[in-house]
Amino acid sequence: MVREVTGAMATPRRGGNPGSELGAGREGAGARADGRGTLRMRPIRILRGVLAHAEGSALIRIGRTQVLCAASVEERVPVWLRGRGQGWLTAEYGMLPCSVPNRAQRGKTSGRSFEIQRLIGRSLRAVTDLSVLGDRTITIDCDVIEADGGTRVASITAGWIALHDCVERLREKGLLKKDPLKDRVAAVSVGLVDGAGILDLSHSEDSRAQVDLNVVGTAGGLLVEVQGAAEGDPFREEDLRMLVRIGRRGLAAMLRAQEKALARPPSPGVDLVKAP
Repeated sequence: MVREVTGAMATPRRGGNPGSELGAGREGAGARADGRGTLRMRPIRILRGVLAHAEGSALIRIGRTQVLCAASVEERVPVWLRGRGQGWLTAEYGMLPCSVPNRAQRGKTSGRSFEIQRLIGRSLRAVTDLSVLGDRTITIDCDVIEADGGTRVASITAGWIALHDCVERLREKGLLKKDPLKDRVAAVSVGLVDGAGILDLSHSEDSRAQVDLNVVGTAGGLLVEVQGAAEGDPFREEDLRMLVRIGRRGLAAMLRAQEKALARPPSPGVDLVKAP
């Protein structure tokens, strides 16, 4: 596999383990197991309004990964927000039992799932004026139908679509005086695999990445969160900069997928199995 190298491997610190720090990562267009170049996304498709009973809903597909997001509204806020004149926006995340090779337990929120749903909630709240919601709570439920990497970033991206349609329905009913959404938000995964910076990791790539990063950003070009860690040896700041730069390419693709979804009418009652 050939890569275009844009950064030289760093010399290890004197007296240190030669493998104790990753060198400056490489960024190129080599082929991956699925035939993609290192900077190419898997096909993305978002369908809106797929659930008749939800206030807003969206089904997202990124390659084999599929996540169904649905918005619901409660005319109340958490106890700690009562009397403050603002609403609340939260998220829940779960994996259907057969979304992964080994059956996921139904009804049990793992530490991983709890951390992911907090990330989804933070990302959506970052672009929402909660004071406009009034004394109500919007919950975005994100259910993973099939997992092949990138479920959290798919949840954020499709979760915003579900939130958007939920807000539009509340406005049509006259329950909101103005639009609480300040911007769009999306997310993408990036990582260092075999020393190369790659975009949109599949599960097999994620499981062997030296660095795994999730980049959350707005349509206006601002970053909401950069979440990641070394999976072994530490990595350099220039690797982080490179991964964020790659992530911005992926964010542009996710935001375009949102735009296409918004340009199409909702698809109520769509067959989730046969949906293109």
